[in-house]
Amino acid sequence: MGNSTGSTVDDLQAVEMHLWYKKFMTECPSGQLTLHEFKQFFGLRGLDPEANAYIEQMFRTFDMNKDGYIDFMEYVAALSLVMRGKMEHKLRWYFKLYDVDGNGCIDRHELLNIIKAIRAINGNENQDISAEDFTNRVFDRIDINGDGELSLEEFVAGARSDEDFMEVMMKSLDLTHIVAMIHSRRHSV
Repeated sequence: MGNSTGSTVDDLQAVEMHLWYKKFMTECPSGQLTLHEFKQFFGLRGLDPEANAYIEQMFRTFDMNKDGYIDFMEYVAALSLVMRGKMEHKLRWYFKLYDVDGNGCIDRHELLNIIKAIRAINGNENQDISAEDFTNRVFDRIDINGDGELSLEEFVAGARSDEDFMEVMMKSLDLTHIVAMIHSRRHSV
């Protein structure tokens, strides 16, 4: 006999995928999302320079084939990773996002700018600890070899062992408001 739970999950995923597709095509009829449309799509306007740079880096990371656009498959892959991906895959993706210059390491300046941008986007810039102090604390805890850069291995191991750092990363791609927006437009599209 068939697995009714499996088909229910598949049906739910198909409905959700259809909603994502309708939302994507409504917001982006060409089927290719530009950086400007990306910012509008996610309601990101009037950002400070650090937050803007972070969003541009996020766009480049989502643009897997590097053609300057995010197509529907890239959009779905990104949302799927962020919402359902395994922690190991998410951490590797975060590393790629945070490694702005693409040299295979995250330096203090890159991490500091990301922390500032996340705080600006999330509207919680007034924290108990400054972005600079938080960055220094992360490096003190997870830069195992003390070279002033975080390798992928240090980043993944450190994120798993440092709850504060993991929380910041999770906030950096909190897409719950996007999912809510997709669901709220379910009947209006």
